[in-house]
Order: sequence, then structure tokens, then C-alpha cells
Amino acid sequence: MEQVLLLTPGPTPLHPRAVAALQWPMRGHMDPEVFAYNDRIVADLHTLYQTGGEGLTCLLSGTGSLGMEAGLANLLEPSDSVLIISNGVFGERMAEMAQRLGARVSVVRAPFGLGIDLAEVSSAAERVRPKLIAAVHGETSTGVLNPIPEIGEIAREVGALYSVDAVTTVGMLEFKMQAWGIDYAYTGSQKCLSAPPGLAPVAYSARALAAISTRKTPVVTWYSDALGMLGYWEPGQQGRKYHHTVPVQLHWATGEAIRAALEEGIPARSERVRTVAAAALAAMRTVGFEPFVSEAIRLPTVLAVRLPPGLDDAHVRHRLRHDHFISITGGLGETAGKIWRLGLMGETARPEHYRALLVALAEILGEPRLPVVFDQALPTAALAA
Repeated sequence: MEQVLLLTPGPTPLHPRAVAALQWPMRGHMDPEVFAYNDRIVADLHTLYQTGGEGLTCLLSGTGSLGMEAGLANLLEPSDSVLIISNGVFGERMAEMAQRLGARVSVVRAPFGLGIDLAEVSSAAERVRPKLIAAVHGETSTGVLNPIPEIGEIAREVGALYSVDAVTTVGMLEFKMQAWGIDYAYTGSQKCLSAPPGLAPVAYSARALAAISTRKTPVVTWYSDALGMLGYWEPGQQGRKYHHTVPVQLHWATGEAIRAALEEGIPARSERVRTVAAAALAAMRTVGFEPFVSEAIRLPTVLAVRLPPGLDDAHVRHRLRHDHFISITGGLGETAGKIWRLGLMGETARPEHYRALLVALAEILGEPRLPVVFDQALPTAALAA
């Protein structure tokens, strides 16, 4: 099977330490070594999310969408009011999940590719007085970075719990859960951490756990009930409690990927992604690609670009995949056929990967200057690295 370079918004190429950890010897999910390793993951997730050391951090056995659903299921009871902030596919997914849970759902929307109107959010929050406000930090479907700290201030003003989808941001960009007043956050192992798909690293604040413990009705999902998970992840007086069979190998790999991210440092990773994204965009603009999102609200980890007039989206992406073994992703929903979404998370955000893309595009489009402009736009230190 050929090696394919993944330049998609997930999954990403695996970090070498994650690959190595997949080969570690198998252990049972109740083995002391697994608990000791999970304890390190818990501590590292507190650091990654900047929780202040309070609340629960753990890995859910499922993808980021399970992380999304678990938070809504734990924090909402039937007929509770929730305010969803949506300007893309994943904001709409939250709204659908909340409706299926029986919540009273209000949505503040902005068109795909545009930012959220904070005045509208504030007005809706005052009117609805929701139990929960939920927003997406980096909207994967459009490449928009939403104003999470400012929405957090609105949540505090109305006394609402606050849930944030950090799938394309945590581990690569600044994320301050405690300082921003966030009560629940989640990501996927295969995104900024560059681990295999299959786990959702999540964090609950102490306030969120208190709200869950005083629910009038049981959490509708047994599998991801936060209080049920506590017995496995946080040792009590009686020791660890069995909950479900966790995918141990994925714990090894994701734990190593988290540690690698923390050792590199989020400021360094943030600088890396912004540097590569800026150079790639500079090169692509020379042949007619244009940013889909204005610079002020542009998500560095998912570069969304409008296609040049006349470019055959399906044909070029087919050539990239089958002739050059490079995988990139087009638009979702209403942006299908209009944009590309280039992933710059974790191991994807490397100069050599984007130079390979631009060399391939140069051949397909007959534009040899593409990699030349990329090299010129990339700082010398980054190119050498």
C-alpha cells in the first residue's frame, strides 16, 4: 500500500512517537501500568486545556463527535434551554444533537465563512437565559476562528454553562479553559495532536461536574456519563472501578502525542502553523486561489481557499491523490466545489509537506513558480527545519 500525504482537516499524519507507541505491548484496561499511564494523560490534559487543575480530564473511547455529544448529554436535561453559536457544519451538528436530546434549542447563525455578531449573541443570551451556551472555536468546515473568550464573557453575564468545540485548535493554538470561563471542551485525537482516530480528549470544569451531579434526570448516555467515568479515571477510596474496555493502544499513542505537543510548546506550534499557512497562501494566490475567510477571523489550522475560476475541483484533487499520493479536502455542504480546506494541524503543518503539495500543483497546473514563491515566502529558519 502506497504512503499518502494527508493534508486534510483530519486525520493528520501520525506523530513518530504515536506510531512507536502503537507497538508497545498490550495491557489489560485494568492493569496498574495502564492506570499509571492514564494518570499522566490526566495531568497533561489539564496542562493542555489550561484547566487550572480542577475538574475532570479524560479520554472518551470515540471520535470528536462523541466528545460533542457527551458534553451536551451531560450538561443538558430534557426541556433545558441551550444557545448554539453556528457559522458552519459543526455548529449545526451541535444544534441537531441538542434537539435530539430534547433540549429547547436557540441558534445564533452567521453565513458560512463569516464571523459571529457578538451583539446578536448577547441579545439572544439575555432573551433566552440558557442553561448552556455552546460554540465552535475553529469551524472546520469553513476555516473561521470564532471569538471564544468574548462569548465566554457573555456566558458569565447570564450565568450559563459554556461548552467549546476545540477540535481544530487545542494542541496547536492558545486555549485557556479556566481563564475563558469554559466548562466543557473536547477535541479528537486525530486532529492537532496527530494521533490515530478513535479517542476524544475532553475536559470538564468543577462547575460542570457539580451541575451534572445535581441533575434531576439520569444522563441519557450510560457510555459517556461523566460521573460514571470518574471511577475509572479518578481513584476513590475503593480504588479504580471498571467502566468499559478502553482501547489501550490508542491511549498509549495519544498520550505520547499529547506529551510531544507539550514538549514542543503551544507557542512554537502556533508559530509553526502560521508560518507554513502564510507561505502556502502566498504561493497559491499567484495562480488565482484566494482566502475564503478574512484575515481577522481566519483559522490558522484549516486554510480555506476559494478555487480559481475554471479550475476543475474533482479533476485536480483526483490527480493529486492518484498521481502524487497527496490527499486534500474540498468544501462541505454549500461550499462543496467552491473551496479547498487544507489541514495545518500537528504533523501536517510542516514546510516539506506543503512544498510537496505545491510541487505537485505546479506540475498539474503548469505553473512552475508555485514552489519557488513558497520558498521565498517561508522564513529561512523554517525552510531549514
